[in-house]
Formats: sequence, C-alpha cells, structure tokens
Amino acid sequence: MGLGAIDLNLLVALEALLEEKNVTHAGVRLSTSQSAMSGSLARLRRHFNDELLIRVGREYELTPLAERLLPVVQASLHKAEEALSLTRYFAPSRSRQRFSVVMSDYVMTVLVEPLLRIIAEEAPGVRIDFHPIIGGQLENETHLRCHDLMVVPLGYQLPGVSEAVMHDRFVCIVDPRNPWLRDGRLTLQDLAEMPHATCALGKSHTPAERQLETLGITPKVQVSTPGFSVLPFLVSGTELVALVPERLALRYESFAGCAVVPTPFPDVPLVEAMYWHHNRHSDPAHRWLRETVRQVGASLEKPSPAEIAPVDARHAEETFPELSAAS
Repeated sequence: MGLGAIDLNLLVALEALLEEKNVTHAGVRLSTSQSAMSGSLARLRRHFNDELLIRVGREYELTPLAERLLPVVQASLHKAEEALSLTRYFAPSRSRQRFSVVMSDYVMTVLVEPLLRIIAEEAPGVRIDFHPIIGGQLENETHLRCHDLMVVPLGYQLPGVSEAVMHDRFVCIVDPRNPWLRDGRLTLQDLAEMPHATCALGKSHTPAERQLETLGITPKVQVSTPGFSVLPFLVSGTELVALVPERLALRYESFAGCAVVPTPFPDVPLVEAMYWHHNRHSDPAHRWLRETVRQVGASLEKPSPAEIAPVDARHAEETFPELSAAS
C-alpha cells in the first residue's frame, strides 16, 4: 500500500501511540482528545490489519508487528522533520514562536534573567513557558518529547541529545549561629552528625551527596524538598545543613540570613546540561533557542572570587562515572 493510503498526521499519531502505549497519554502529548486518538488507532488497526496495542492486565503492550514498526516510524518522522526544516527560515526579530522549557528551580534562579534579557533584545515576540521538574520527568522520554528543552543535571539517562551549558560547585549553607559552625567551617564529622535538608530531583542523589557516600557518610536527612531554592530559608534559625550550588547560595545568602561555608572535601562539580529530542535537532527555531541558552551559560561569571578550575562534561564523567550523558 502506497503513501497515499496514510497521511503524515496519522504517522505522528502512530508514533505517539506506540511510544506511549496508551491512548490517553498519546492524546495529551499531541494535544488531541481521547476520542480522536481512539479514531486514529482504529484507522491504523485497519490499515495494518493488526491490533498494534493489546491489553495485558491494566496496561497495554505492543504486538510483534508494532514492535517492528516503532523504530521504522521514528526514523521516518525524523527524516521528514529534517527535510521540512531545510526549507524553513527562522527570523528571531519577527518571530512569535512559543517554546516550552523545563528547568530546576536552581537553573531558573541563575539562568532565566540573562536569558530573558537576550530574548527581549533579539526576539521580543518570542514567548518561553518555563516549567518546574516534577516527579518522573527525568526518567521518562515522554516529557523530553513534550518540551523543547530540559535543563537538568548532567547524567540523567534521557534519550536524545545533550550538551553541557553551565557549571557550578557545591557549598554548605547553615544558619550563622549554628553551634556546629566553628571559625566559619564545618568538618566531615560535623556533616556526619548534623541534621540535613536535601533537594530530591527524581530518584538520584546530588553529586555532593554521592561524594559524602563515597567518604562513608550517610546524611541524616531531616527535611527533603523538591527544589534547592527553599533550602536557605529552611536552614535559617535551625541546626540544619544543606549542600547547594554556590551560585544559588550566594544569591540567597543575605536575603535568607544564612552563611555560605566551603565543603570539607574537594570541590564537587555540578554540570547542568540541556537535553532535547532528536526530532527537534534540525529545526531552525530550536537551533536559535539552543544557541541562546549556550550563550547565556558561557557568559555566566564565576560564582565567587576564589579560583575555580574549569569543569567540563568529560571531566565530570571521569570524576563520577555514574554521570554519563545521554546522547
């Protein structure tokens, strides 16, 4: 059966259905109603003379034919996207493009302000919708497909393309009157005995927490939050300690009334990377967005006057093998 028997929109629906293995989720991904997706599935079933999705318990699984179809459909749509992008031109100053970007609260704190300044100058009609990281996003390809960019710590196994854009290091923050703080310093023994406030992004620990574990220290976590930004306010007036990125700590130091203290172990690099799905790689508008984020990341000043050795993604992966970037 030739190409005339099935249109490109139906191929897009097929890819969503096979990847999501769920009619409702596929509809949400394509901003389409469940009934419309059910109609597309019915047409595809007739076209291929196969169920494609079969119910097993409360879930759906792909039929053997659907398993073989999925990589072919993915590759075909990727090529189609590349072909269409060759004829498109993106003019930032005239564009009214709307982008969707996922960032941690830490990245929003340090990256968004300079990013918006550049956009206001180069592309005043462009809109960016910023979204926080929520549970499951860092372990699921679906969210990578639903957004233009995800800027998250390097090392999450998100399928697609990634590029390191921002570097930082971890510091300790405590209340200035914390009894554990002596001469402006904390020891490893202090960190082993103090109550901790931590940030939980997905299922993984932060690089600083992993460093503590390699030193035989299991933090006594008393408070856990979904972001870094609230931690300076949690430690204020308490005996809590938190390990946070230095740029964020310095921004909140005076406002939250906390003290920024060096870690009692060698600097632990934090590498933030932007991730995107391969089907956006050749899009001119997306290339402009990536270049703008890249420019902002490169322009960020060092977080403190102290000399910081430059950190790149390769160095981070050599130091912490578990931080292997998805590609």
